[in-house]
Amino acid sequence: MGLITHGFKENAEKAEREMLEGSGNMSDISKIFYLEVIDATFSVDGILGAFAFTFSIPLILVGNGIGAIVVRQLTISNIDNVRKYKYLKNGAMYSILALGTIMLADSFGMHIPEWFSPVITFAIIGYFFWKSYREVKKG
Repeated sequence: MGLITHGFKENAEKAEREMLEGSGNMSDISKIFYLEVIDATFSVDGILGAFAFTFSIPLILVGNGIGAIVVRQLTISNIDNVRKYKYLKNGAMYSILALGTIMLADSFGMHIPEWFSPVITFAIIGYFFWKSYREVKKG
C-alpha cells in the first residue's frame, strides 16, 4: 500500500512542478482544481488543523476546500514572492505540530480554552513570517 501511495505522490509532485513552471497546457482554473484534488487526497495536516478549530465535518470540508483554492491561487500567481519568505514552511509545520498536540491533549480530557488554538497558530506563523521578513531585508 505504501508503494502505491508513494507512486501517486511522486506523480502528483511532478505534475505540480510542471504546472508551476508553466510547461503544462492546463488553464489556470484547471490547475487550481487539480491541486485542490491533490490537497484533499494527500493533506492530512489541513484536517488536523481544522479539527483544532471545530469538530463540525461540513465546516471542515468547506474550510479546507476554500482554503486550498485560495492558497493555491495565491501560490500560482505569487510564486516568486512566496519563495523569498523561506521560513514560512517551517512555521506552517510547527503550527500543525502545535495544533495536533492541542487535539491530543483535548482528546485525553485536558481543558484547553477555545481561543488558545487560533492564538498559538497566529503567533507561530507570525514569528516565522517576521523571521523570513528580516532575512529578506538583510540580503
